[in-house]
Amino acid sequence: MVHNDYTSEVPPVVEIYSDRLTITSYGGLVQGLSVEEFFAGRSMPRNRELMRVYKDLKFVEQLGSGIHRILKVYDKSIFKMSDNFVEISFPFENDYDNESTLKTTVKTTVKTTVKIIELIKKNKKITRQELADIIGKSIDGIDYNIKKLKEEGFIERIGPDKGGYWKLLK
Repeated sequence: MVHNDYTSEVPPVVEIYSDRLTITSYGGLVQGLSVEEFFAGRSMPRNRELMRVYKDLKFVEQLGSGIHRILKVYDKSIFKMSDNFVEISFPFENDYDNESTLKTTVKTTVKTTVKIIELIKKNKKITRQELADIIGKSIDGIDYNIKKLKEEGFIERIGPDKGGYWKLLK
């Protein structure tokens, strides 16, 4: 949303499939930013005020850190760039066949929430700090995603933070 060029009134497109989430932003790379600089993590915000609002709402953690975090998990092949568009396609680790479950999952940060659920499946006593360390997110980022997962009925906490455990509901 924050990387789209809105001057031509072309909205970003978010497409949800059973095996991937694809986001297409209009505007190509910001003028003056090469593909090499983009993948090196150079930051040239297109919409500074929108970025500030997203930062204040804690939808983004650190300005200019997204590419590095994405490239820790995926390779460059998930990006398709042209003069007018940047498309990124995030494959899911699991193939979802229930469309309502997929849509609910996508409302939160897809990659993070899927990873949280997978880690809880492996270790129901995993701590928020361990989740943050493994996923590479801040505690606040993990708390935000856990809150959404609880609200949407995916997980619940049984017992206290110390000595309790996570229960998967869906």
